[in-house]
Amino acid sequence: MARCPHLDYRADEGDQSFDVARAYCTVAEEFVQPMRADICNGRYDLDPTEDCEIFRANAEADGS
Repeated sequence: MARCPHLDYRADEGDQSFDVARAYCTVAEEFVQPMRADICNGRYDLDPTEDCEIFRANAEADGS
C-alpha cells in the first residue's frame, strides 16, 4: 500500500487553527477532502501514483 509523500497533516495554516489536524497536499498547496486523503494514504486499495491526478501531474512535471 503506497502512501503519498506529498500529504501532510496540519492543525493550523496561517492565522487559522483547527481542533483536529487536516489533510494538506503540499503539491496543490491546499487542504484536501477526506476522500482525497484516503487516496493519499492508500486506503481501499487506492494508490496515489495511479489514482491521484495531482500526484500524476506533479510526477509528469518532474519528468518521473
